[in-house]
Amino acid sequence: MALFTAPPVSGKLVQFSASFLATCAGVALLYFGRDFFITLIFSALVAFILDPAVVIVMKLRLPRSAATPIVIGVAFALLYFAGLLIWTQVATLSEDLPTYTSRVNELIEKANTRLDEVEQQTIEKVIPKTLREQEQQIQEKPREAMKARRRRAGSSGAVPQTGIAAQQPAIQEVTIHQPPKPVIATFYGYVSRYFHLMIMASFVPFLVYFMLSWRDRLGRTILGLVHGPDRVSLERAWTGVGESTRAYVVGNFFLWVFLSSASAIVFFFLGVPYWPLTGPLSAAFSLVPYVGLPLSVLPPMLAAIAIPNKFKIVVLIIVLTAALHVLSMNFLYAKIVGKRVRLNPLVVTIALMFWGVIWGGAGLLLAIPMTAAIKAVCDNIEPLNGYGRVLGD
Repeated sequence: MALFTAPPVSGKLVQFSASFLATCAGVALLYFGRDFFITLIFSALVAFILDPAVVIVMKLRLPRSAATPIVIGVAFALLYFAGLLIWTQVATLSEDLPTYTSRVNELIEKANTRLDEVEQQTIEKVIPKTLREQEQQIQEKPREAMKARRRRAGSSGAVPQTGIAAQQPAIQEVTIHQPPKPVIATFYGYVSRYFHLMIMASFVPFLVYFMLSWRDRLGRTILGLVHGPDRVSLERAWTGVGESTRAYVVGNFFLWVFLSSASAIVFFFLGVPYWPLTGPLSAAFSLVPYVGLPLSVLPPMLAAIAIPNKFKIVVLIIVLTAALHVLSMNFLYAKIVGKRVRLNPLVVTIALMFWGVIWGGAGLLLAIPMTAAIKAVCDNIEPLNGYGRVLGD
């Protein structure tokens, strides 16, 4: 009896299967460990933003270990004053919220009235007069029938009820007073939802400090893991990751500072309420890929709703905000960021979709710098140069 033997498995098939399983395992690790990776990568981005300031302080002949806490302390002070300014604006906005609500309701009512007028004019032009009269007669028949039933009801004037409404007894409302919850239980129930996030955020200052103060030592340690030609490739990749990520993060940060200042000044002279809040918010929305232009217009336009009978001001706000967005994205962005971070628009879109599904809102924020870092690694390691060309523009 002949024995059948299985055909030999191709080496390429085995390699593909192993690569596929490794990719699936990596995606699962990124998904289930998203809190850890988001905290680590976010800390690295903050360190990239603060590193130029540390280098400037080191020029005062201070060691990196002494310059790092000075920069972090100044950053915390700036964040405190920025938060205090935002809190003041939000508190004022909450006091003026009834005015905004009435103004929005007024605008909505005017818009509905105008739409009704347009609809009525369209009906009068499109539908013939005879059809309108027939429709009016059809609508008046139920009213005439109701009047006839009332006349037949007799002198009592009561309209007889039929069906379920006549059979249901009157239901008396019963108010149930629940005992108030203790203050501690209420506070714990509110804080417990964000407790894990607060724990992970508490690690960010320490990670930033160690990444800044140990940057040189960390680079030497990683490069010391390999020797020979691989060390040169790893050194180029490490430098490329630092340059591309720093170019994107620091470039976007300074671009946001410029847009915030310019937008706030424009809104101040146009009389837009809460210009210290709407300027930075509009600038932050302007940096969002693809939909930055319409999003950047929303904060000043919503703030200008409180200005009555100033339609020209609203139009001017939209035009100037759009002009600032076009200037920053088409000229300044290309000068500051585009020279070192060249990514394929299709790859950027796929990266935003992938990291958005894996990490949510944080993934959308971190997708482009992580993709730029991956491209820098592929560009500086010879076997991966092909993937770098696929990711590039």
